[in-house]
Amino acid sequence: MNRRTGDPSLERLPSAVLDEILVKVDLESLCSAACACRTLRSSVSQIFSSLSSLDLSGFSPNSEILNCVLRENEVLKSLTLNCLRLDDSTVRIFIGSGLQELVLQRCSLLSYQILSSIGQRCPSLRVLVLEIGGQSLPQVFKENLSQMLKGCAKLETLNLKIRGTELDADGFESIELVLPRTIKILQLQPVLELDVMQFMHETRVDRKPVESTSLSIPTCPTPIDMRLRSISLVLDIISDELLIAIANNLQFLVELDLEDRPIKEPSLHHDMTNSGLQSLSSCRHLTCLSLMRSKQNFATTFKRINDMGMFLLAEGCKSLESVRLGGFSRVSDAGFAAILHSCRSLKKFEVFSAFFLSDLAFHNFSEAPSSLTEVRLISCSLITSETVGKLSSCRSLEVLDLWGCKSVADNWLGLISTLSGLTTLNLGGADITDNSLSVLSMGNSPIASLCLRGCKRVTDKGLGLLFRGGGTISETLSALDLGYMPGISDRAVHTVAEAGLEITDLCLRYCYFVTDASMEVLASKRSKEGSKPIRNLDLYHCIGLSLNLSAFLRRPSFCGLRWLGIGQTSLSNRGNVGFSEICRDRPWLTVCWDGCEMGCHNGWQFHGPDDHLF
Repeated sequence: MNRRTGDPSLERLPSAVLDEILVKVDLESLCSAACACRTLRSSVSQIFSSLSSLDLSGFSPNSEILNCVLRENEVLKSLTLNCLRLDDSTVRIFIGSGLQELVLQRCSLLSYQILSSIGQRCPSLRVLVLEIGGQSLPQVFKENLSQMLKGCAKLETLNLKIRGTELDADGFESIELVLPRTIKILQLQPVLELDVMQFMHETRVDRKPVESTSLSIPTCPTPIDMRLRSISLVLDIISDELLIAIANNLQFLVELDLEDRPIKEPSLHHDMTNSGLQSLSSCRHLTCLSLMRSKQNFATTFKRINDMGMFLLAEGCKSLESVRLGGFSRVSDAGFAAILHSCRSLKKFEVFSAFFLSDLAFHNFSEAPSSLTEVRLISCSLITSETVGKLSSCRSLEVLDLWGCKSVADNWLGLISTLSGLTTLNLGGADITDNSLSVLSMGNSPIASLCLRGCKRVTDKGLGLLFRGGGTISETLSALDLGYMPGISDRAVHTVAEAGLEITDLCLRYCYFVTDASMEVLASKRSKEGSKPIRNLDLYHCIGLSLNLSAFLRRPSFCGLRWLGIGQTSLSNRGNVGFSEICRDRPWLTVCWDGCEMGCHNGWQFHGPDDHLF
């Protein structure tokens, strides 16, 4: 079939019949169809022309695909794009005065000039989310941000993230910019604590800004607008002064999300302490709180926060529905238990890298609120299977994440498998065996996402048991992570291909015993009627694969593939002509050579057009 002229047989098909077929197809398939031939392009374009909301974040379209599906749309109000393949000139074409919501993700090719373009072309914009790769000209950023804010006077949500480069802190120091008074949600990354303090109009002792990747917060000469309901910042430091400023100026705050990334050990007089936590009690409307200390730049924790700080927080913020805490190395079971028991409406409870969090925190868990829907206990090495048993009393639990809890073993998992609402289960790094998978296979939990990464005692046999126990999971599982598992080989992949018919996301990174035979069976079995196509496939560092892998990736095999991680394999030579042809024949396929996690959520900012995509 000639893509330019179209298929004569399709042209003879009544347009009403063709439209009836296409309206039942998902967005990604429609975009693919638009590039196939002139006849399909016309029909697809007509369908898209009437859409007021469009989300294309599931794959990375190129300019040709966007032109096919958006060129005739004059009613679009909400647009979400994965911009890995898009540059400024392409995006400018599709942003206009009618847009009220614009989400641009993974913008590795866009420049800061896109900000001024948005300000000029989108005067009605209410929501802007921009995730862009950092550049080395901070003055250019300032100028374009200023123009954008002036043009978007109705903005209610501003989410601006700059990632992937080291910027001079002085280049983004505070400048006179005015936020629209309509702003209710503000999310910025990165930003200096010093600039936030100026934004809050707090009197402070002058300090030199530390060297840090930073983004200036716009400052306003008039008092801060009290309509701000949600604030999310990634800073160089979270201090008592910062928390007090937020509590004093934003008393109607509903959501507070702060993460800091210190480049050195914070001083004793400039850090967050129990007093800072206590100040949050004046935020009477606060329902969501996230306080995280990252080890990205320097391995440190909140050393001046202990159980007393958690007692004060729990007593002053009893209306919290979501709590996310990371880096609280000196808080023990008593402190975390205070949160669990005092916040009677708690739905989400997340704790990261808590050295002293153990099963004792959940000892009287039956007396705590039973409204929890999400529990994440990440890298809490003292947590064991006993806590798993306690959590099974939360009949409304939907997400259980025990990543890095290496003391969790087989016992008690049977109770978890009875939860009728559980959709996400992460057992990465746990000490479970094939017996655990046998138990899960017989439960009635509708688990859609299961992570077993690094579970070294799970083997091919366990995967066989998982899908043949007669339980619900064999019909609901759509995402499976088997990375870093030495006991996994072709036999397990064969089981997935034959029995895991709903699986669309499959991670096999660092599975050394996975060979071409696995790819052959995935290509053949998953193309049959009754099974869903593999959308995302991670084969990073699967050294058992050969150059023959390219033969299994040719159409029509893996017809639904949208993302492929293939770094550190035999195909890592990017000069492979055969593989290049495959990718040119599949313009919607993203190929990552760099070891990113599935979908390139964690490394897109380092990818250029040549080293990431064909």
